[in-house]
Amino acid sequence: MDEHQAIQRLKNGDIRGLEFLVIHYQVKAVRAAFLITRDLALAEDVVQGAFLQVFRSIGSFDATRPFEPWFMRSVVNAAVKAMQRSARQVQVGEEADEALLAEPGARGESVEAQVESLEFQDQIWEAMQRLSPRQRAVIVQRYFLEMSEKEMAEAAGTSIGTVKWLLNAARTRLRALLERSEE
Repeated sequence: MDEHQAIQRLKNGDIRGLEFLVIHYQVKAVRAAFLITRDLALAEDVVQGAFLQVFRSIGSFDATRPFEPWFMRSVVNAAVKAMQRSARQVQVGEEADEALLAEPGARGESVEAQVESLEFQDQIWEAMQRLSPRQRAVIVQRYFLEMSEKEMAEAAGTSIGTVKWLLNAARTRLRALLERSEE
């Protein structure tokens, strides 16, 4: 089965089409949601809700367009809404630190370089948490999902100029936060 067949099955009410989509997009969707929420359980809930929404609204999906941008837009929007509802900031915990340190020699870097890299990653994560959920979302869309500004604008139903403004504001804020953390 391919993506087109899976979507057609879903449109015909066959839940087996959803299985194909989950297998192909769940990991990337959870990563994107996690980068916005910084809470794995919340990210998984967001993605599960997004897949349920796909099942409910697949009838309105234009099968001539690619599925992934449409789906990832719903994941990003749901993650932003979840963060706005919860209005909480999640700190990087020991589990994240352990995962980063799990394979110290695997990257072929010196211990000093790995420590510096981890410290810089911590600075980035902390700075990302100070961004608004919408600013985090545009950073995730652009740099993690590698969406173009045009794709982001189409996904959000806004102009490219608005996306450029949001990206500029998010990058400017992130840069200022990182500079502040270095001082």
